[in-house]
Amino acid sequence: MRVLIVDDHPVVRMGIKQMLADEPDIAETMEAKSVSEMMEYVRKEDWSVIVLDITLPDRSGLEALKDIKAIRPELPVLILSMHPEDQYAVRVLKAGAAGYVTKESAADELVKALRKVVSGGRYISPTLAERLAIAVGGDYDKPPHETLSDREFQVMCLIASGKKPAEIAGELLLSVKTVSTYRARVLEKMNMESNAEITYYAVKSGLID
Repeated sequence: MRVLIVDDHPVVRMGIKQMLADEPDIAETMEAKSVSEMMEYVRKEDWSVIVLDITLPDRSGLEALKDIKAIRPELPVLILSMHPEDQYAVRVLKAGAAGYVTKESAADELVKALRKVVSGGRYISPTLAERLAIAVGGDYDKPPHETLSDREFQVMCLIASGKKPAEIAGELLLSVKTVSTYRARVLEKMNMESNAEITYYAVKSGLID
């Protein structure tokens, strides 16, 4: 198994490498600290699995996931995030991730999750499995942010992080006018009136650091 670890925190990358160091079926681990660095590795080399953080300095993990799937659709991507799984897991699974593990539970779940996704399966925790079962049964009230499209969700999180429209436009490769349109949709769907309300909601819900 060749594992590419993508996280902007050196301590986290080192911790993951140490977790995997003694596993006999893991032949090699490499590190990337940004989406651009990760994509260089993805284009040039073959990997068994990518361990990908949601929050990266140059682009979001959600965008990075789509970039990976565009050129290596069969490559499994395991999301490892500090955010609670009830906030992001369903969204990233729908976007093509093979599994979701929180950093809090990584010591217990990471190796098991890697083996599961490399063998062609999907990894979700028992807690998330129960939530999904309830959702299929129709007895599940979605939190407001789950009504947003992926792009609307990204714009919401960037607004909550304090980014200005021009900064968001540059990061998502959109026009400022388009960003304003997405912001208006977010406010309408979330029944909010200001960026301050968006920020309060995102912080309270654990959607941003």
